[in-house]
Amino acid sequence: MHPILHTQYYPPEIGAPQSRLHELSVHLVRKGIQVTVLTAMPSYPQGKIYDGYRGWLRTETLDGVRVVRTAVLPTQSPRMVPRLLSYFSFVLSSLVMGIWKMERADYLLTESPPLFLGLAGFIISRVKRARWIFNIADLWPESVVELGLLQRESRGYKISTALERALYKRAWLVTGQSRSILENICQRFPNIRTYHLSNGADTTFFQPNDHHAMKRDFQVVYAGLHGLAQGLHQILLAAHRISREECIAFTLVGDGPEKLKLIDTAHSLALKKIRFLPPVPKNEIPKILSEADVIVVPLKTQLTGAVPSKLYEAMSMGKPVILIAESEASQIVKDANCGIVVVPGDIDGLVMAIKQIKHNPLEGKKMGMNGRDAVVRKYDRSNIASQFAQFLMEQAA
Repeated sequence: MHPILHTQYYPPEIGAPQSRLHELSVHLVRKGIQVTVLTAMPSYPQGKIYDGYRGWLRTETLDGVRVVRTAVLPTQSPRMVPRLLSYFSFVLSSLVMGIWKMERADYLLTESPPLFLGLAGFIISRVKRARWIFNIADLWPESVVELGLLQRESRGYKISTALERALYKRAWLVTGQSRSILENICQRFPNIRTYHLSNGADTTFFQPNDHHAMKRDFQVVYAGLHGLAQGLHQILLAAHRISREECIAFTLVGDGPEKLKLIDTAHSLALKKIRFLPPVPKNEIPKILSEADVIVVPLKTQLTGAVPSKLYEAMSMGKPVILIAESEASQIVKDANCGIVVVPGDIDGLVMAIKQIKHNPLEGKKMGMNGRDAVVRKYDRSNIASQFAQFLMEQAA
């Protein structure tokens, strides 16, 4: 069996799709399966090509996985036009290089977003005679509308929904990172074949570690992309409402198009107990999370089907979670009893949640233990990858 994974985002970039797809690739390779990844030159989230990655084509081996990289127009801008130019640059380059450089495969899995990458994935799969799998991490264009970046009455929305329909119907299999994504797709397209390919977490990498340095303040930590969807301004507003006497400190780790704006907001609010740290290599993330007393997993607004991968990682670390979201993600937290759920935009609720966990350390510790137990039982990424690999091998037989 030979699968090709087709994605704009891949390590050495840091992020949810990067980690999930790389770990899936490595797991398949360890099972003796030949895997090829077709991806872009790394540029996310800084918006510039990483050192050592230039030109139109580069082939390398990463943890036993053959990785073919093609050109992309990088950007860190949150504006629609630069982002579309970046997306379509990889659509075109991956289409050309995919047809030219990719050998015949049994499966080709294309990651969305961006939705438009499905165009290239479908064409490449036909040329290479591969079964095409369309993996949906976020529903497009629905999530773009919910973020206020696109209007339902616009021509762009109508074109996007038509493309979405066409791609789903032409896929051999549609996989989704949440059950609510698949439910949404099945309600609109009842005959689509689907598979739940959850994010999960690497429970051997993200695991409890209480041996951290002594600290005076109660630590509220966020680690991840500083983008539009995360709504990190909510954390800043909560920090502003919490008095200095509370001895609560905030740390935001990562980068993204909203970071400079967030730093400016923190200055304008005269926030003292807040740190903005740069992105760190993946192997340093567990250390940062281990120093947290509570980990915040926020969304700006409820996005249909959204279950942030950071939720599973926080649970795997054995830390209490404050989730700013609704729907499926909130149900995961409630079922596991691993934290407190706050509705997006409820700053008072966020402040109360932080204080509740601070003033009830035994309760917070119990939440952390519950989260760890739930991830090990239900959301271990190794088990998720094994089950998907077995599914593909059975279909290829």
